Amino acid sequence: MAPPPDMGPHTDIPRPAPTSAPAPAATLPRAPVLGIPLALTDYEGTMDWMDGVIAVRGRACLSAAAVHLVMVAREDERTRDAVLGAMTVPDGQPLVWALRALGHRQASRVYGPELMLRYCERAAQTGARMFLYGGRNQGALVQLVLNLRRRHPGVRIVGGYSPPYRPLTDEERHAVATEINRSRADVVWVGTGQPKQERWMEEMRELLDAPILAGVGAAFDFHAGLVPQAPSWMQAAGLEWAFRLAQEPTRLWKRYARYNPLFIAGFARQLLAHRRRR
Repeated sequence: MAPPPDMGPHTDIPRPAPTSAPAPAATLPRAPVLGIPLALTDYEGTMDWMDGVIAVRGRACLSAAAVHLVMVAREDERTRDAVLGAMTVPDGQPLVWALRALGHRQASRVYGPELMLRYCERAAQTGARMFLYGGRNQGALVQLVLNLRRRHPGVRIVGGYSPPYRPLTDEERHAVATEINRSRADVVWVGTGQPKQERWMEEMRELLDAPILAGVGAAFDFHAGLVPQAPSWMQAAGLEWAFRLAQEPTRLWKRYARYNPLFIAGFARQLLAHRRRR
């Protein structure tokens, strides 16, 4: 089995977008939490939406949002624009609880890593082509490809690229776009962390022919076997953040110490206002 193609520098520029505009992407019902519209759907509904966009060769971004992304979007205009331009599903269990508290009983968690696995299973049957953008390094990306192909025989992973830990140069951006377009991918999975991946998807959306750009956060690390996932009971209890904090305290403690209390306070105000209007 060949690893993802080597993505060294290229001199050609990605082909221009077709003169006829792509078909508009389908939509899903949504409801706002702290100003961020979250899809009221489940795994099957999300995957059906993805397949619908692919079927009409539309162009859309999908973001699996945790509390962290919602809070960053409230503070950072660029992130907010990127999130508002995407179909955003509630990745974090607290966001599901928030939607249900607002009266949306059908709200369900769409956990990015699980969505990726379920779609790989579906794609092994449908033949959807997938490109992987992310990973800690090229070796980790190769391991991810191996693991996904072992778990889902027949899945079509048509390329991959692990970007550097810095903004891409214009030349690199064009090289990546060229490689992705050459792969004829239907879905580009993006695993570079939030909100970096949302900004990248917005920036690259018009350059890429792939109908779906899907940001799935830590899914690459989980499925490559580099980082353990929280037990299912901790996920269901909304304690995944505590498990991840124990695994990577230096990197994550500031994020959770800042944004978790802000989310609780902000949503308490939203819920109180919602109940007063009833």
